[in-house]
Amino acid sequence: MSLITRWILASLMAIAIFTPSLVAQTAKPTVPHYAGPRDDVPIPRPGMTPQKGRVGIVITDPQNDFLSPKGVAWGVVGKSVEENNTVENIETLLKTAKSSGIPVFVSPHYYYPQDHQWKFGGALEVLMHNIGMFDRKGALSRDGFIGSGADWLDRYKPYIDDGKTVVTSPHKVFGPESNDLVLQLRKAGVSQVILGGMSANLCTESHLRELLEQGFEVVVVADATAAAKLPGFDGYEAAFVNFRMLASDVWSTSQTAKILSTIK
Repeated sequence: MSLITRWILASLMAIAIFTPSLVAQTAKPTVPHYAGPRDDVPIPRPGMTPQKGRVGIVITDPQNDFLSPKGVAWGVVGKSVEENNTVENIETLLKTAKSSGIPVFVSPHYYYPQDHQWKFGGALEVLMHNIGMFDRKGALSRDGFIGSGADWLDRYKPYIDDGKTVVTSPHKVFGPESNDLVLQLRKAGVSQVILGGMSANLCTESHLRELLEQGFEVVVVADATAAAKLPGFDGYEAAFVNFRMLASDVWSTSQTAKILSTIK
């Protein structure tokens, strides 16, 4: 048997082996993306079966500076927020979690005066510092906090300020490596995370990556996040590709709410 013949046979066997797994992916041909479904790709969707006592909701930066038209970042993220219906979808996640008895964890972004003394920073770190994003007067002070850019949207406060939601210490760059989110999740017995919040290609994706490295199952709720859109640069698109390639799955808000409402 010639080398070419052996190569052809090996190729045909490989196709036969892998075709079933590729066909299986066509059972879920679309994924949520902005206002509607988007054609999926033939890579695995491991999925996640949420279990009561193991699953929790994590929301990054549900704050005015990102999600309010009065926020300092609205000029670049507002279009994406509106396309995804992000404000309403985050509220749906919070409401569904509370009604289903699912614990909620909020990982906020705050900057204190000492943080403005940093000697260097990445591109968007520098921008956030320059525009006063998420600024607070001090770690132990709430002076001027209520209604500020660092505060929650008013519509979220009944869910976040209910005495049950875990508000972690602030993350300082993008990921949770600098706060106590992972500790709080582990102490609560949570090993499955449903992730949403702002901003898709910054804090949300960074939280996804670190939680995966820490051994959590993670599903991203694709329309409960959004990102900056600039000419030639779509932060949401950049994040969405990585959500699909990294997370256990990518769900819509409506799909997530339906799944959580059936958990016993």
